[in-house]
Amino acid sequence: MTAPQPTTLLVAETVADVRAAVTVMRRAGRSVGFVPTMGALHAGHVSLIEQAREECDFVVVSIFVNPTQFGPNEDFNRYPRPRERDLELCANAGADLVFYPTVDTMYPPGHRTFVEVSGLSDVLEGQIRPGHFRGVATVVTKLFLIVLADKAFFGQKDYQQQMLIRVMTRELNLPTEIVTCPTLRDPDGLAMSSRNAYLSATERQAGLCLSQALRLAERSFASGECDVKQVEAAMRGMIEATPGAVLDYAVVVHSETLCPLATAEPEMVALIAARFGTTRLIDNAVFIRK
Repeated sequence: MTAPQPTTLLVAETVADVRAAVTVMRRAGRSVGFVPTMGALHAGHVSLIEQAREECDFVVVSIFVNPTQFGPNEDFNRYPRPRERDLELCANAGADLVFYPTVDTMYPPGHRTFVEVSGLSDVLEGQIRPGHFRGVATVVTKLFLIVLADKAFFGQKDYQQQMLIRVMTRELNLPTEIVTCPTLRDPDGLAMSSRNAYLSATERQAGLCLSQALRLAERSFASGECDVKQVEAAMRGMIEATPGAVLDYAVVVHSETLCPLATAEPEMVALIAARFGTTRLIDNAVFIRK
């Protein structure tokens, strides 16, 4: 695969400008790919843009730090916003247009309409972060209706999020195909995340226990272990034994419903979340048994 060539990047701050640009592409018979982000881009985001570039003719990236998906004690105000660096990465990865809306553009004064996906919004991340997925579902629906892309690209690292968006898109008959791309990792195994920048050197080293616990689960299932609870206990034990790690959950669930499992199934997903200092990290691994 050849590396994408830098494009002449358009930056739009209004809904009308995005729709006008997309309409021109549609009339020319060109396909539209979309990568929604909150900025602070890293190599994982870049890989999504490059995948969109490979599969679609015109690539739109949104950069919007969405206030409705942050809880009252979360990091909305300190979330990094390196605009110029983000735009440079978008251009180098092959994006054609970046949508950079304001909060008032996405949520006009008096905004009172929200989207919720019951069930998937209430477990795991949704249970720990009440209201988070309502914010995610709402902003993604709004972005989808603005861009009306053929395909939208998400990372597997946010597994529950991409599953929720798949369900939401299907049930609302939104005309966008969801493409989930593999998690990118640093050489030591840590899943790439904008929040990794918050970690101290000691915390970052401790954070490796997440990917190590996932590999432990993978080895257990590969060796023939069928008792899911035993595997979960082993993952929890590894993380809880790591100095500085505060575990939220380590579970193996159905890969589509996210329902708990007692025994191994042909396709499962291990989901992990833990805190390291003031930073919360998540990770996952999909297991397919033949």
